[in-house]
Parts: sequence; structure tokens; C-alpha cells
Amino acid sequence: MDHDFLSAFVLLLLVLDPFGSLPIFISVLRGVEPERRRRVAIREATIAFLVLAAFMVGGQAFLSLMRLSERSLEVAGGVILLIIAVRMIFATGGEVYASDGRGREPFIFPLAVPLLAGPSAMATVLLLASRQPDNMAQWFGALTAAMLVSGIVLLAADRIRNLLGSSMVAAVEKLMGLVLTAVAIEMILAGLKRYFFDN
Repeated sequence: MDHDFLSAFVLLLLVLDPFGSLPIFISVLRGVEPERRRRVAIREATIAFLVLAAFMVGGQAFLSLMRLSERSLEVAGGVILLIIAVRMIFATGGEVYASDGRGREPFIFPLAVPLLAGPSAMATVLLLASRQPDNMAQWFGALTAAMLVSGIVLLAADRIRNLLGSSMVAAVEKLMGLVLTAVAIEMILAGLKRYFFDN
């Protein structure tokens, strides 16, 4: 299952799930001073980007170190995406990722990791880098664009929720979960196909 810039951007945007993150983002930042929320959002999005970029750059070395094949990573990544997608469809946003709920200013956890740079996002960037390492510039561009969109959505969290309403935000998340389910199944089938044909 090869990707280009656009398909990688859409895949990463689905995995980052900014609309599904809105309830958690609002809840976690409720105890933060309003004038600091924007700065916190930018900081956490930047940390998440750096984490995912590190996984993207070190993807092939990580696979070699752990003696993992691209086929196993593709199947494992598909399974993780499928679990996240099913939760997006059938669970509320707060059940997809956990927050510590202490009302203090977050640092790295839970906004950067695992809200944005979660296991599914890490597996996705590893998969992109390992499957098509020659297109690394495209993957960086797709990751940057997807993270920018996610950051903008999080920065405008209160406005978006007030404009669309909680029910519409939930509907968008479930729609994204449905699309992500199909992507996850395709990844699993592609990995199994490569395994059986290569062996």
C-alpha cells in the first residue's frame, strides 16, 4: 500500500484525530490561565511533531535494531489503527486517550503524548519511512501539514465546539473513525499479502 503526499497527509490527519481531541484538550486546559492556553497548545503540538519526526528519521534503524520486518510493522500498525478507529466510532473522545485530570498545566503528557503523538501515529510514520524511504521529504511535508492543521484545530477548540456543537464534533469524529477503519484494514491486508507472496 504505497502512499503519495496527499494520501499520507490524509492518513496522518486521520490518525492525529484533532476533532476527537477537542473534548480532551478543552478538559485538560480548563485549569490553565486563558492567556497561556495558546502558548501551551503551540508547545505541545511542537513536542508532538518532534517526537513523530524522530520516529520517522529513525524508523529504519529501529526496525533493524529490533529485527522487525516491514511486513510485521504494516500488520501491527494496521491493528493499532483499527483499535483506535473502533474506539473513535463507538467510544466518546475522553475514552480514546486518558488524561490525568489534575487541572495543572500539562507538559508532554497527555497532550503531546499520547493525544497527538500516540502509538498509532508513531506506527504510521515508522511505516511510511520504512516502506518508501526515498520519499522522506514528502513524509516530512505531510507530517508538518497534518500537525499544522491539528494545531489550528486545537487552538480554535472552544470556537469550533461553540460553532458546530458537541453533537456535530462527535459525528465528524465517528466519520473519521469509519474512514480510518478502512485504511487500517487495507494496511493489514497489504502486510499479509506481502508476507505470503514474499515467502
